[in-house]
Amino acid sequence: MTDENAPTLSLTVTGEDRPGVTGSLLGALSGVGAEVLDVQQVVVHGHLTLALVLRPGDGGVDGLRDLAAVAAHRLGLALTAVETSGDNARPRHGRAAVVVLGSPLSADAVSLVTSRIADHGANIDRIRRLSRYPVTTVEFDISGADVPALRGELAVTASEAGIDVAVSPGGLARRGRRLVVLDVDSTLIQQEVIEMLAAHCGREAEVAAVTARAMAGELDFEESLRARVATLAGLPASVLDDVRRDVQLTPGARTLVRTLKRLGFTVGLVSGGFIEIVGVLADSLGIDHARANRLEIVDGVLTGRVLGEVVDRAGKARALREFAEREGLPLSRTVAIGDGANDLDMLDVAGLGVAFNAKPLVQQQAQASVNVPYLDPVLYLLGISREEIEEADAMDEAVAADTDHEAGARAGTPAVQGETPTLAPSTVTPGH
Repeated sequence: MTDENAPTLSLTVTGEDRPGVTGSLLGALSGVGAEVLDVQQVVVHGHLTLALVLRPGDGGVDGLRDLAAVAAHRLGLALTAVETSGDNARPRHGRAAVVVLGSPLSADAVSLVTSRIADHGANIDRIRRLSRYPVTTVEFDISGADVPALRGELAVTASEAGIDVAVSPGGLARRGRRLVVLDVDSTLIQQEVIEMLAAHCGREAEVAAVTARAMAGELDFEESLRARVATLAGLPASVLDDVRRDVQLTPGARTLVRTLKRLGFTVGLVSGGFIEIVGVLADSLGIDHARANRLEIVDGVLTGRVLGEVVDRAGKARALREFAEREGLPLSRTVAIGDGANDLDMLDVAGLGVAFNAKPLVQQQAQASVNVPYLDPVLYLLGISREEIEEADAMDEAVAADTDHEAGARAGTPAVQGETPTLAPSTVTPGH
């Protein structure tokens, strides 16, 4: 163990980045018995900052400083050398990750966030950019934070600055498998299915007005659902095929689900809509769990009623708990994403509740918000960078291309690429 009072040398070199800088610098310091206690490097727009903490060997601090100065001059780098003692200070408690999203992300907004963190008494230990598009995302690794209190303070800052901010526990809590549960209508998909169905009987506007009031929390969800479904009485069940065909995923939905599955996460859908649509989406995206209402169909015609217990606000939270229990995960390892008032219990129960382009009431009560028209920025809230997502996609594409080429060669015919499988009615049942 390093003597806390032993002399050390803190070196910071800056300059134009190029391959071999770190190796050349440390190589120039070899042979004198120096010990590396800490090293960190960052490159921003081609500009390198490399910081090291070294315990000197033969020649002491002065000799090590002289060697570093000669090496930095030869490499064309600026050097700052400070004599210190011992290793870095012990990490403070209260580790947290603060993720800031903006489109654009202004300097004023970042200043407000960092000032609020300082006022809270927390320290920013590291900063990294997670994405440049479709939004700019920056993650602050901080210590000395009271996560619930800081979350509330930064929610005010986010509203003032017109940005999105998420605060999550840091350390090991940031890693490992999770359950991610999404609402469907106006979250996973761009439309409201009940309105799409109502359009087939000429009552879309009427149903849309009721839906808007229910999602804003002005109406009891179950009562409003039964009233809206009643307008569908007499429609042929074949309209479900039309709606399945016309449903449009929210931009970034496939990327979100694909990346979560790639990481070994479990994904679920919980909807106040209908399993006849939700189940198909779950099957097509490889989603593990789906819970939604079931329409009553008699002799190929919708009766205007739903079967069984309605999946309402409490039902969504109950489904999340059941999915988590089934996967052997604590609620702290769950993420819920939704936009309406009937999602509030689910967002509250989850370890991280994300309001996605949500109604004002939901944004005020959720732990985090995403207010851009893409779902994949939710990945940034989990500490996953755009670069990591794209690298994994590129690797999968390369493997798929090699597999298609080999299959075509064995069959003696060109491989077919880019086909989309036809979606068939789902075999997923409510709650499974």
